[in-house]
Amino acid sequence: MIQFDDRGLLAAIVQDADSGRVLMHAYMNEEALKRTLEGPDAWFYSRSRQELWHKGETSGNFLKVEEVQQDCDGDAVVVKVNPVGPACHTGSESCFDSGVLDTALLEADGSGVKLGPGVLQELLDVINQRVSEKPEGSYTVELVESGPGRIAQKVVEEAGETAIASVSQTHNDVANEMGDLLYHCMVLLASLKMPADEVWEVLAKRRG
Repeated sequence: MIQFDDRGLLAAIVQDADSGRVLMHAYMNEEALKRTLEGPDAWFYSRSRQELWHKGETSGNFLKVEEVQQDCDGDAVVVKVNPVGPACHTGSESCFDSGVLDTALLEADGSGVKLGPGVLQELLDVINQRVSEKPEGSYTVELVESGPGRIAQKVVEEAGETAIASVSQTHNDVANEMGDLLYHCMVLLASLKMPADEVWEVLAKRRG
């Protein structure tokens, strides 16, 4: 049985039916899932625009649905498709090309792996889970319940501590302070119930 989350959304992984390559990750609400199952195209729910999203309606890069499978918990689906054109809005075949998401890139000398901004989305997912489940003694829950004003104050405090660390302390200190700053920024987003996609889209435009 399909289980939508408290926002009425379901995670959807889109996979090329022929190659098996993962093309993109998105979300569906009940109506998007219904239309996807009816075919022939995949539909999603845009969290940033807060509306149904017929993939390819503007670009012509439709995703022709071959099969939809749910996971064992019923809280995610895999949509196997035959893509008509690139799946990613950047023009890449897949949104999971390393040059698109940069979530796991090799260091310049090839010696190791560098974490990228994908960890922010993972952090935000954990924060939203804490807010939903309200575990006893959770600092995150306490912060969110204190309201956006208090969280905004914490963001200002952490920004100041980051600035001070950057001119008088070690790189490790800067990393710790900046980590605190980003954490509180993510808590602020959760408190405002603001889709992080709005921030990611702004950052994407600033890559040039």
